[in-house]
Amino acid sequence: MIKERILISRRVYLSSGRSVNLCRSLLIAAFFTMFVFCGNMVFATTAKEETIVFTPQWTAQAQFVGYYVAEYKGFYREAGLNVHIEHPTTTQPAINRLLSGDCQATTMQVCQALENLDKGISLVNILQTSMNNAMVIVSARGKDPLTQKGAKVGIWSAGFGHLAICMSIKDHLNYQWVRFAQDVNLFVAGALDATLVMSYNEYNQLIQAGIEITDKNVYRFCDHGYNVQEDGVYMTREYYERHPEQAKKFAKASQKGWEWAVRHPEEALDIVMQYVNKDHIATNRVMQQLMLKEVLRLLVDRESKKREYRLRPDMVHLASRLMKENNMLSREVKYEELICEK
Repeated sequence: MIKERILISRRVYLSSGRSVNLCRSLLIAAFFTMFVFCGNMVFATTAKEETIVFTPQWTAQAQFVGYYVAEYKGFYREAGLNVHIEHPTTTQPAINRLLSGDCQATTMQVCQALENLDKGISLVNILQTSMNNAMVIVSARGKDPLTQKGAKVGIWSAGFGHLAICMSIKDHLNYQWVRFAQDVNLFVAGALDATLVMSYNEYNQLIQAGIEITDKNVYRFCDHGYNVQEDGVYMTREYYERHPEQAKKFAKASQKGWEWAVRHPEEALDIVMQYVNKDHIATNRVMQQLMLKEVLRLLVDRESKKREYRLRPDMVHLASRLMKENNMLSREVKYEELICEK
């Protein structure tokens, strides 16, 4: 009898021990689950705060090589950023994406930035890649562009031609501007007397199309008092002031991408072609190689002979004055309005 009681007590004890162990295991599991859940919540919040959607102003091409490299090589990740590169569409241009919050950073030319500031859109330049102007006028039939008053001249429908319009007004050329989307077909077909081109883009298209280009029928704006910087990276001032460290990290990692491209042009071209092919852009490696070479050349300031990655006050002042004189701005926009620290 006593032996049976001892056995029963032992069973109860063992059962109670198992229950205690079970409860302990359940508590540990619950704590671990809560820890993982909270950790994921913190990670998700951090990832959300550190995510930047970057939209270049045009379709995928070597013009934006530094950003492709920074994403592909992991420079943004190393900086603690989750960067997505999303190109604009015909229905949603880059500036619209920036203002709607669909992206946090975009590229634009200095003249475009001044125009937007004049409209009341507060922007901040966080990185300047272009140190020289790349715009060129090419005339047909070997004529000097400055002797063709009233000529039909092609200009981009997306903008970018502010300085050319200023020049036409200043020199009383009275050009008839004809809008085109992104190629030189109208000019090659003989429908235009001249056309605006970028030295890294359409200029090479004309050469490939067999157009004769000489010193007589080419006008480079950078050589005639219109050397205003072009591409830079911009954020809205509101976004920048809420995320200054994030913006600085993005700018630093992007500059690292550009510097890597300078040192490894062939590998950088391989990366460009991956983005081009992904977006099904109608181009080829030869054209992108020519673009890459010219874009990297434009990184170097003509005076200092260095890649400075900065917005130059004198060029901002020149652009602002020219645009104000020709009624493109209601006021002269100051350099200080574009920089990070006012």
